[in-house]
Amino acid sequence: MKRSALALLAVLALVVAACGNGGEATTTTAGGGDDTTTTAPEATTTTAADPRADWPDKLVFGFVPSREAEELQDNVDVLAQILSDALDLEVEGIVSADYTALGAALGSGQAQIGALAPANYVLAARQFDNIELLAQSVRFGSSTYHAQYFTNDPSVCGEGVEPVEGQYDYDANGNVIYFEPGGAPALQVGWNADGTREEGVSAGLVCPEPVDVSVVAGGRMAYGTESSTSGYIFPVLELNARNLTDGVDYESFFSGSHDNSVLAVYNGEADFGVSFDDARRNVRESNPDVGEKVIVFNITAPIANDVIAVDANLPDSLKDAIFQALADFIATEEGQVVMDTIYSWTDLTRADAMTEASFDLIERAIDELGFGQ
Repeated sequence: MKRSALALLAVLALVVAACGNGGEATTTTAGGGDDTTTTAPEATTTTAADPRADWPDKLVFGFVPSREAEELQDNVDVLAQILSDALDLEVEGIVSADYTALGAALGSGQAQIGALAPANYVLAARQFDNIELLAQSVRFGSSTYHAQYFTNDPSVCGEGVEPVEGQYDYDANGNVIYFEPGGAPALQVGWNADGTREEGVSAGLVCPEPVDVSVVAGGRMAYGTESSTSGYIFPVLELNARNLTDGVDYESFFSGSHDNSVLAVYNGEADFGVSFDDARRNVRESNPDVGEKVIVFNITAPIANDVIAVDANLPDSLKDAIFQALADFIATEEGQVVMDTIYSWTDLTRADAMTEASFDLIERAIDELGFGQ
């Protein structure tokens, strides 16, 4: 900053000098004779301002556990190093306790970049005025996703109806319909992104036809966290709309994460659970039969994908560089593997007014449920 200030003063001095003589060459006459000496204005050399001059020396990039924190930290460290190399400054990747803690870290300046679920971004932005959207994640060409409802009881599919391999998504009319494995944007447990089977992992089962979520009445539900869009907010709103009251028509508890909700149903600690689609993939290595024991029976309305938020006080040039570095990395083969492991992202898009507008439903949901009050 001092160097830039001195350079500016030097330029100003030259401008003043030029204005004093109109920028013309000066001519002096020796002894009143014909001999003259012509002095041309001196050429000046200026140095463009360093676009990195106001960049910080270090950035902290925060994530929340979408799977076991230790395993997530390993991949976060890889991403942090990639970003550090691209930006030529230190980047530390951290796994925060939960979304609320990460939002507070962004708002207080303890972190400068954070991967947030939509509801958590909205809550954090309401509390802190320095939190700004940078990018929205894309999964297989879609900027929206949905939560899945699942159970360990095959009879939920109907009397005499057996679960089948497959997944759910929406048709052109907005109806939830069955798709064969790999036929929908979300990755299904037991299947790779290229449509091939995963060795040693059972393919995910679903009911042949979606089952109305009112089937949870009388059972025990595993939610993720209270501020999770797919792990609680959207599912509980849909149950409320069916006049099913938590604690009256069904029991529930917060498992703490999407993984834990899947495991709670897998282990019989809950009759039903909800998570992003398909969180069963996160526990398939330790529980390769999870796709058989945890059966999906419906999905929620579409939800805006998770986002990357930044401290609004960062220089615009740095924000641009952060986005470009992340987009370039995720476009590589290594980036696809790392980001799939962390959050199943396949692409990034720069946030814009349409991204903000996609959070309107989430805003209303938060207000209805009384969060942040």
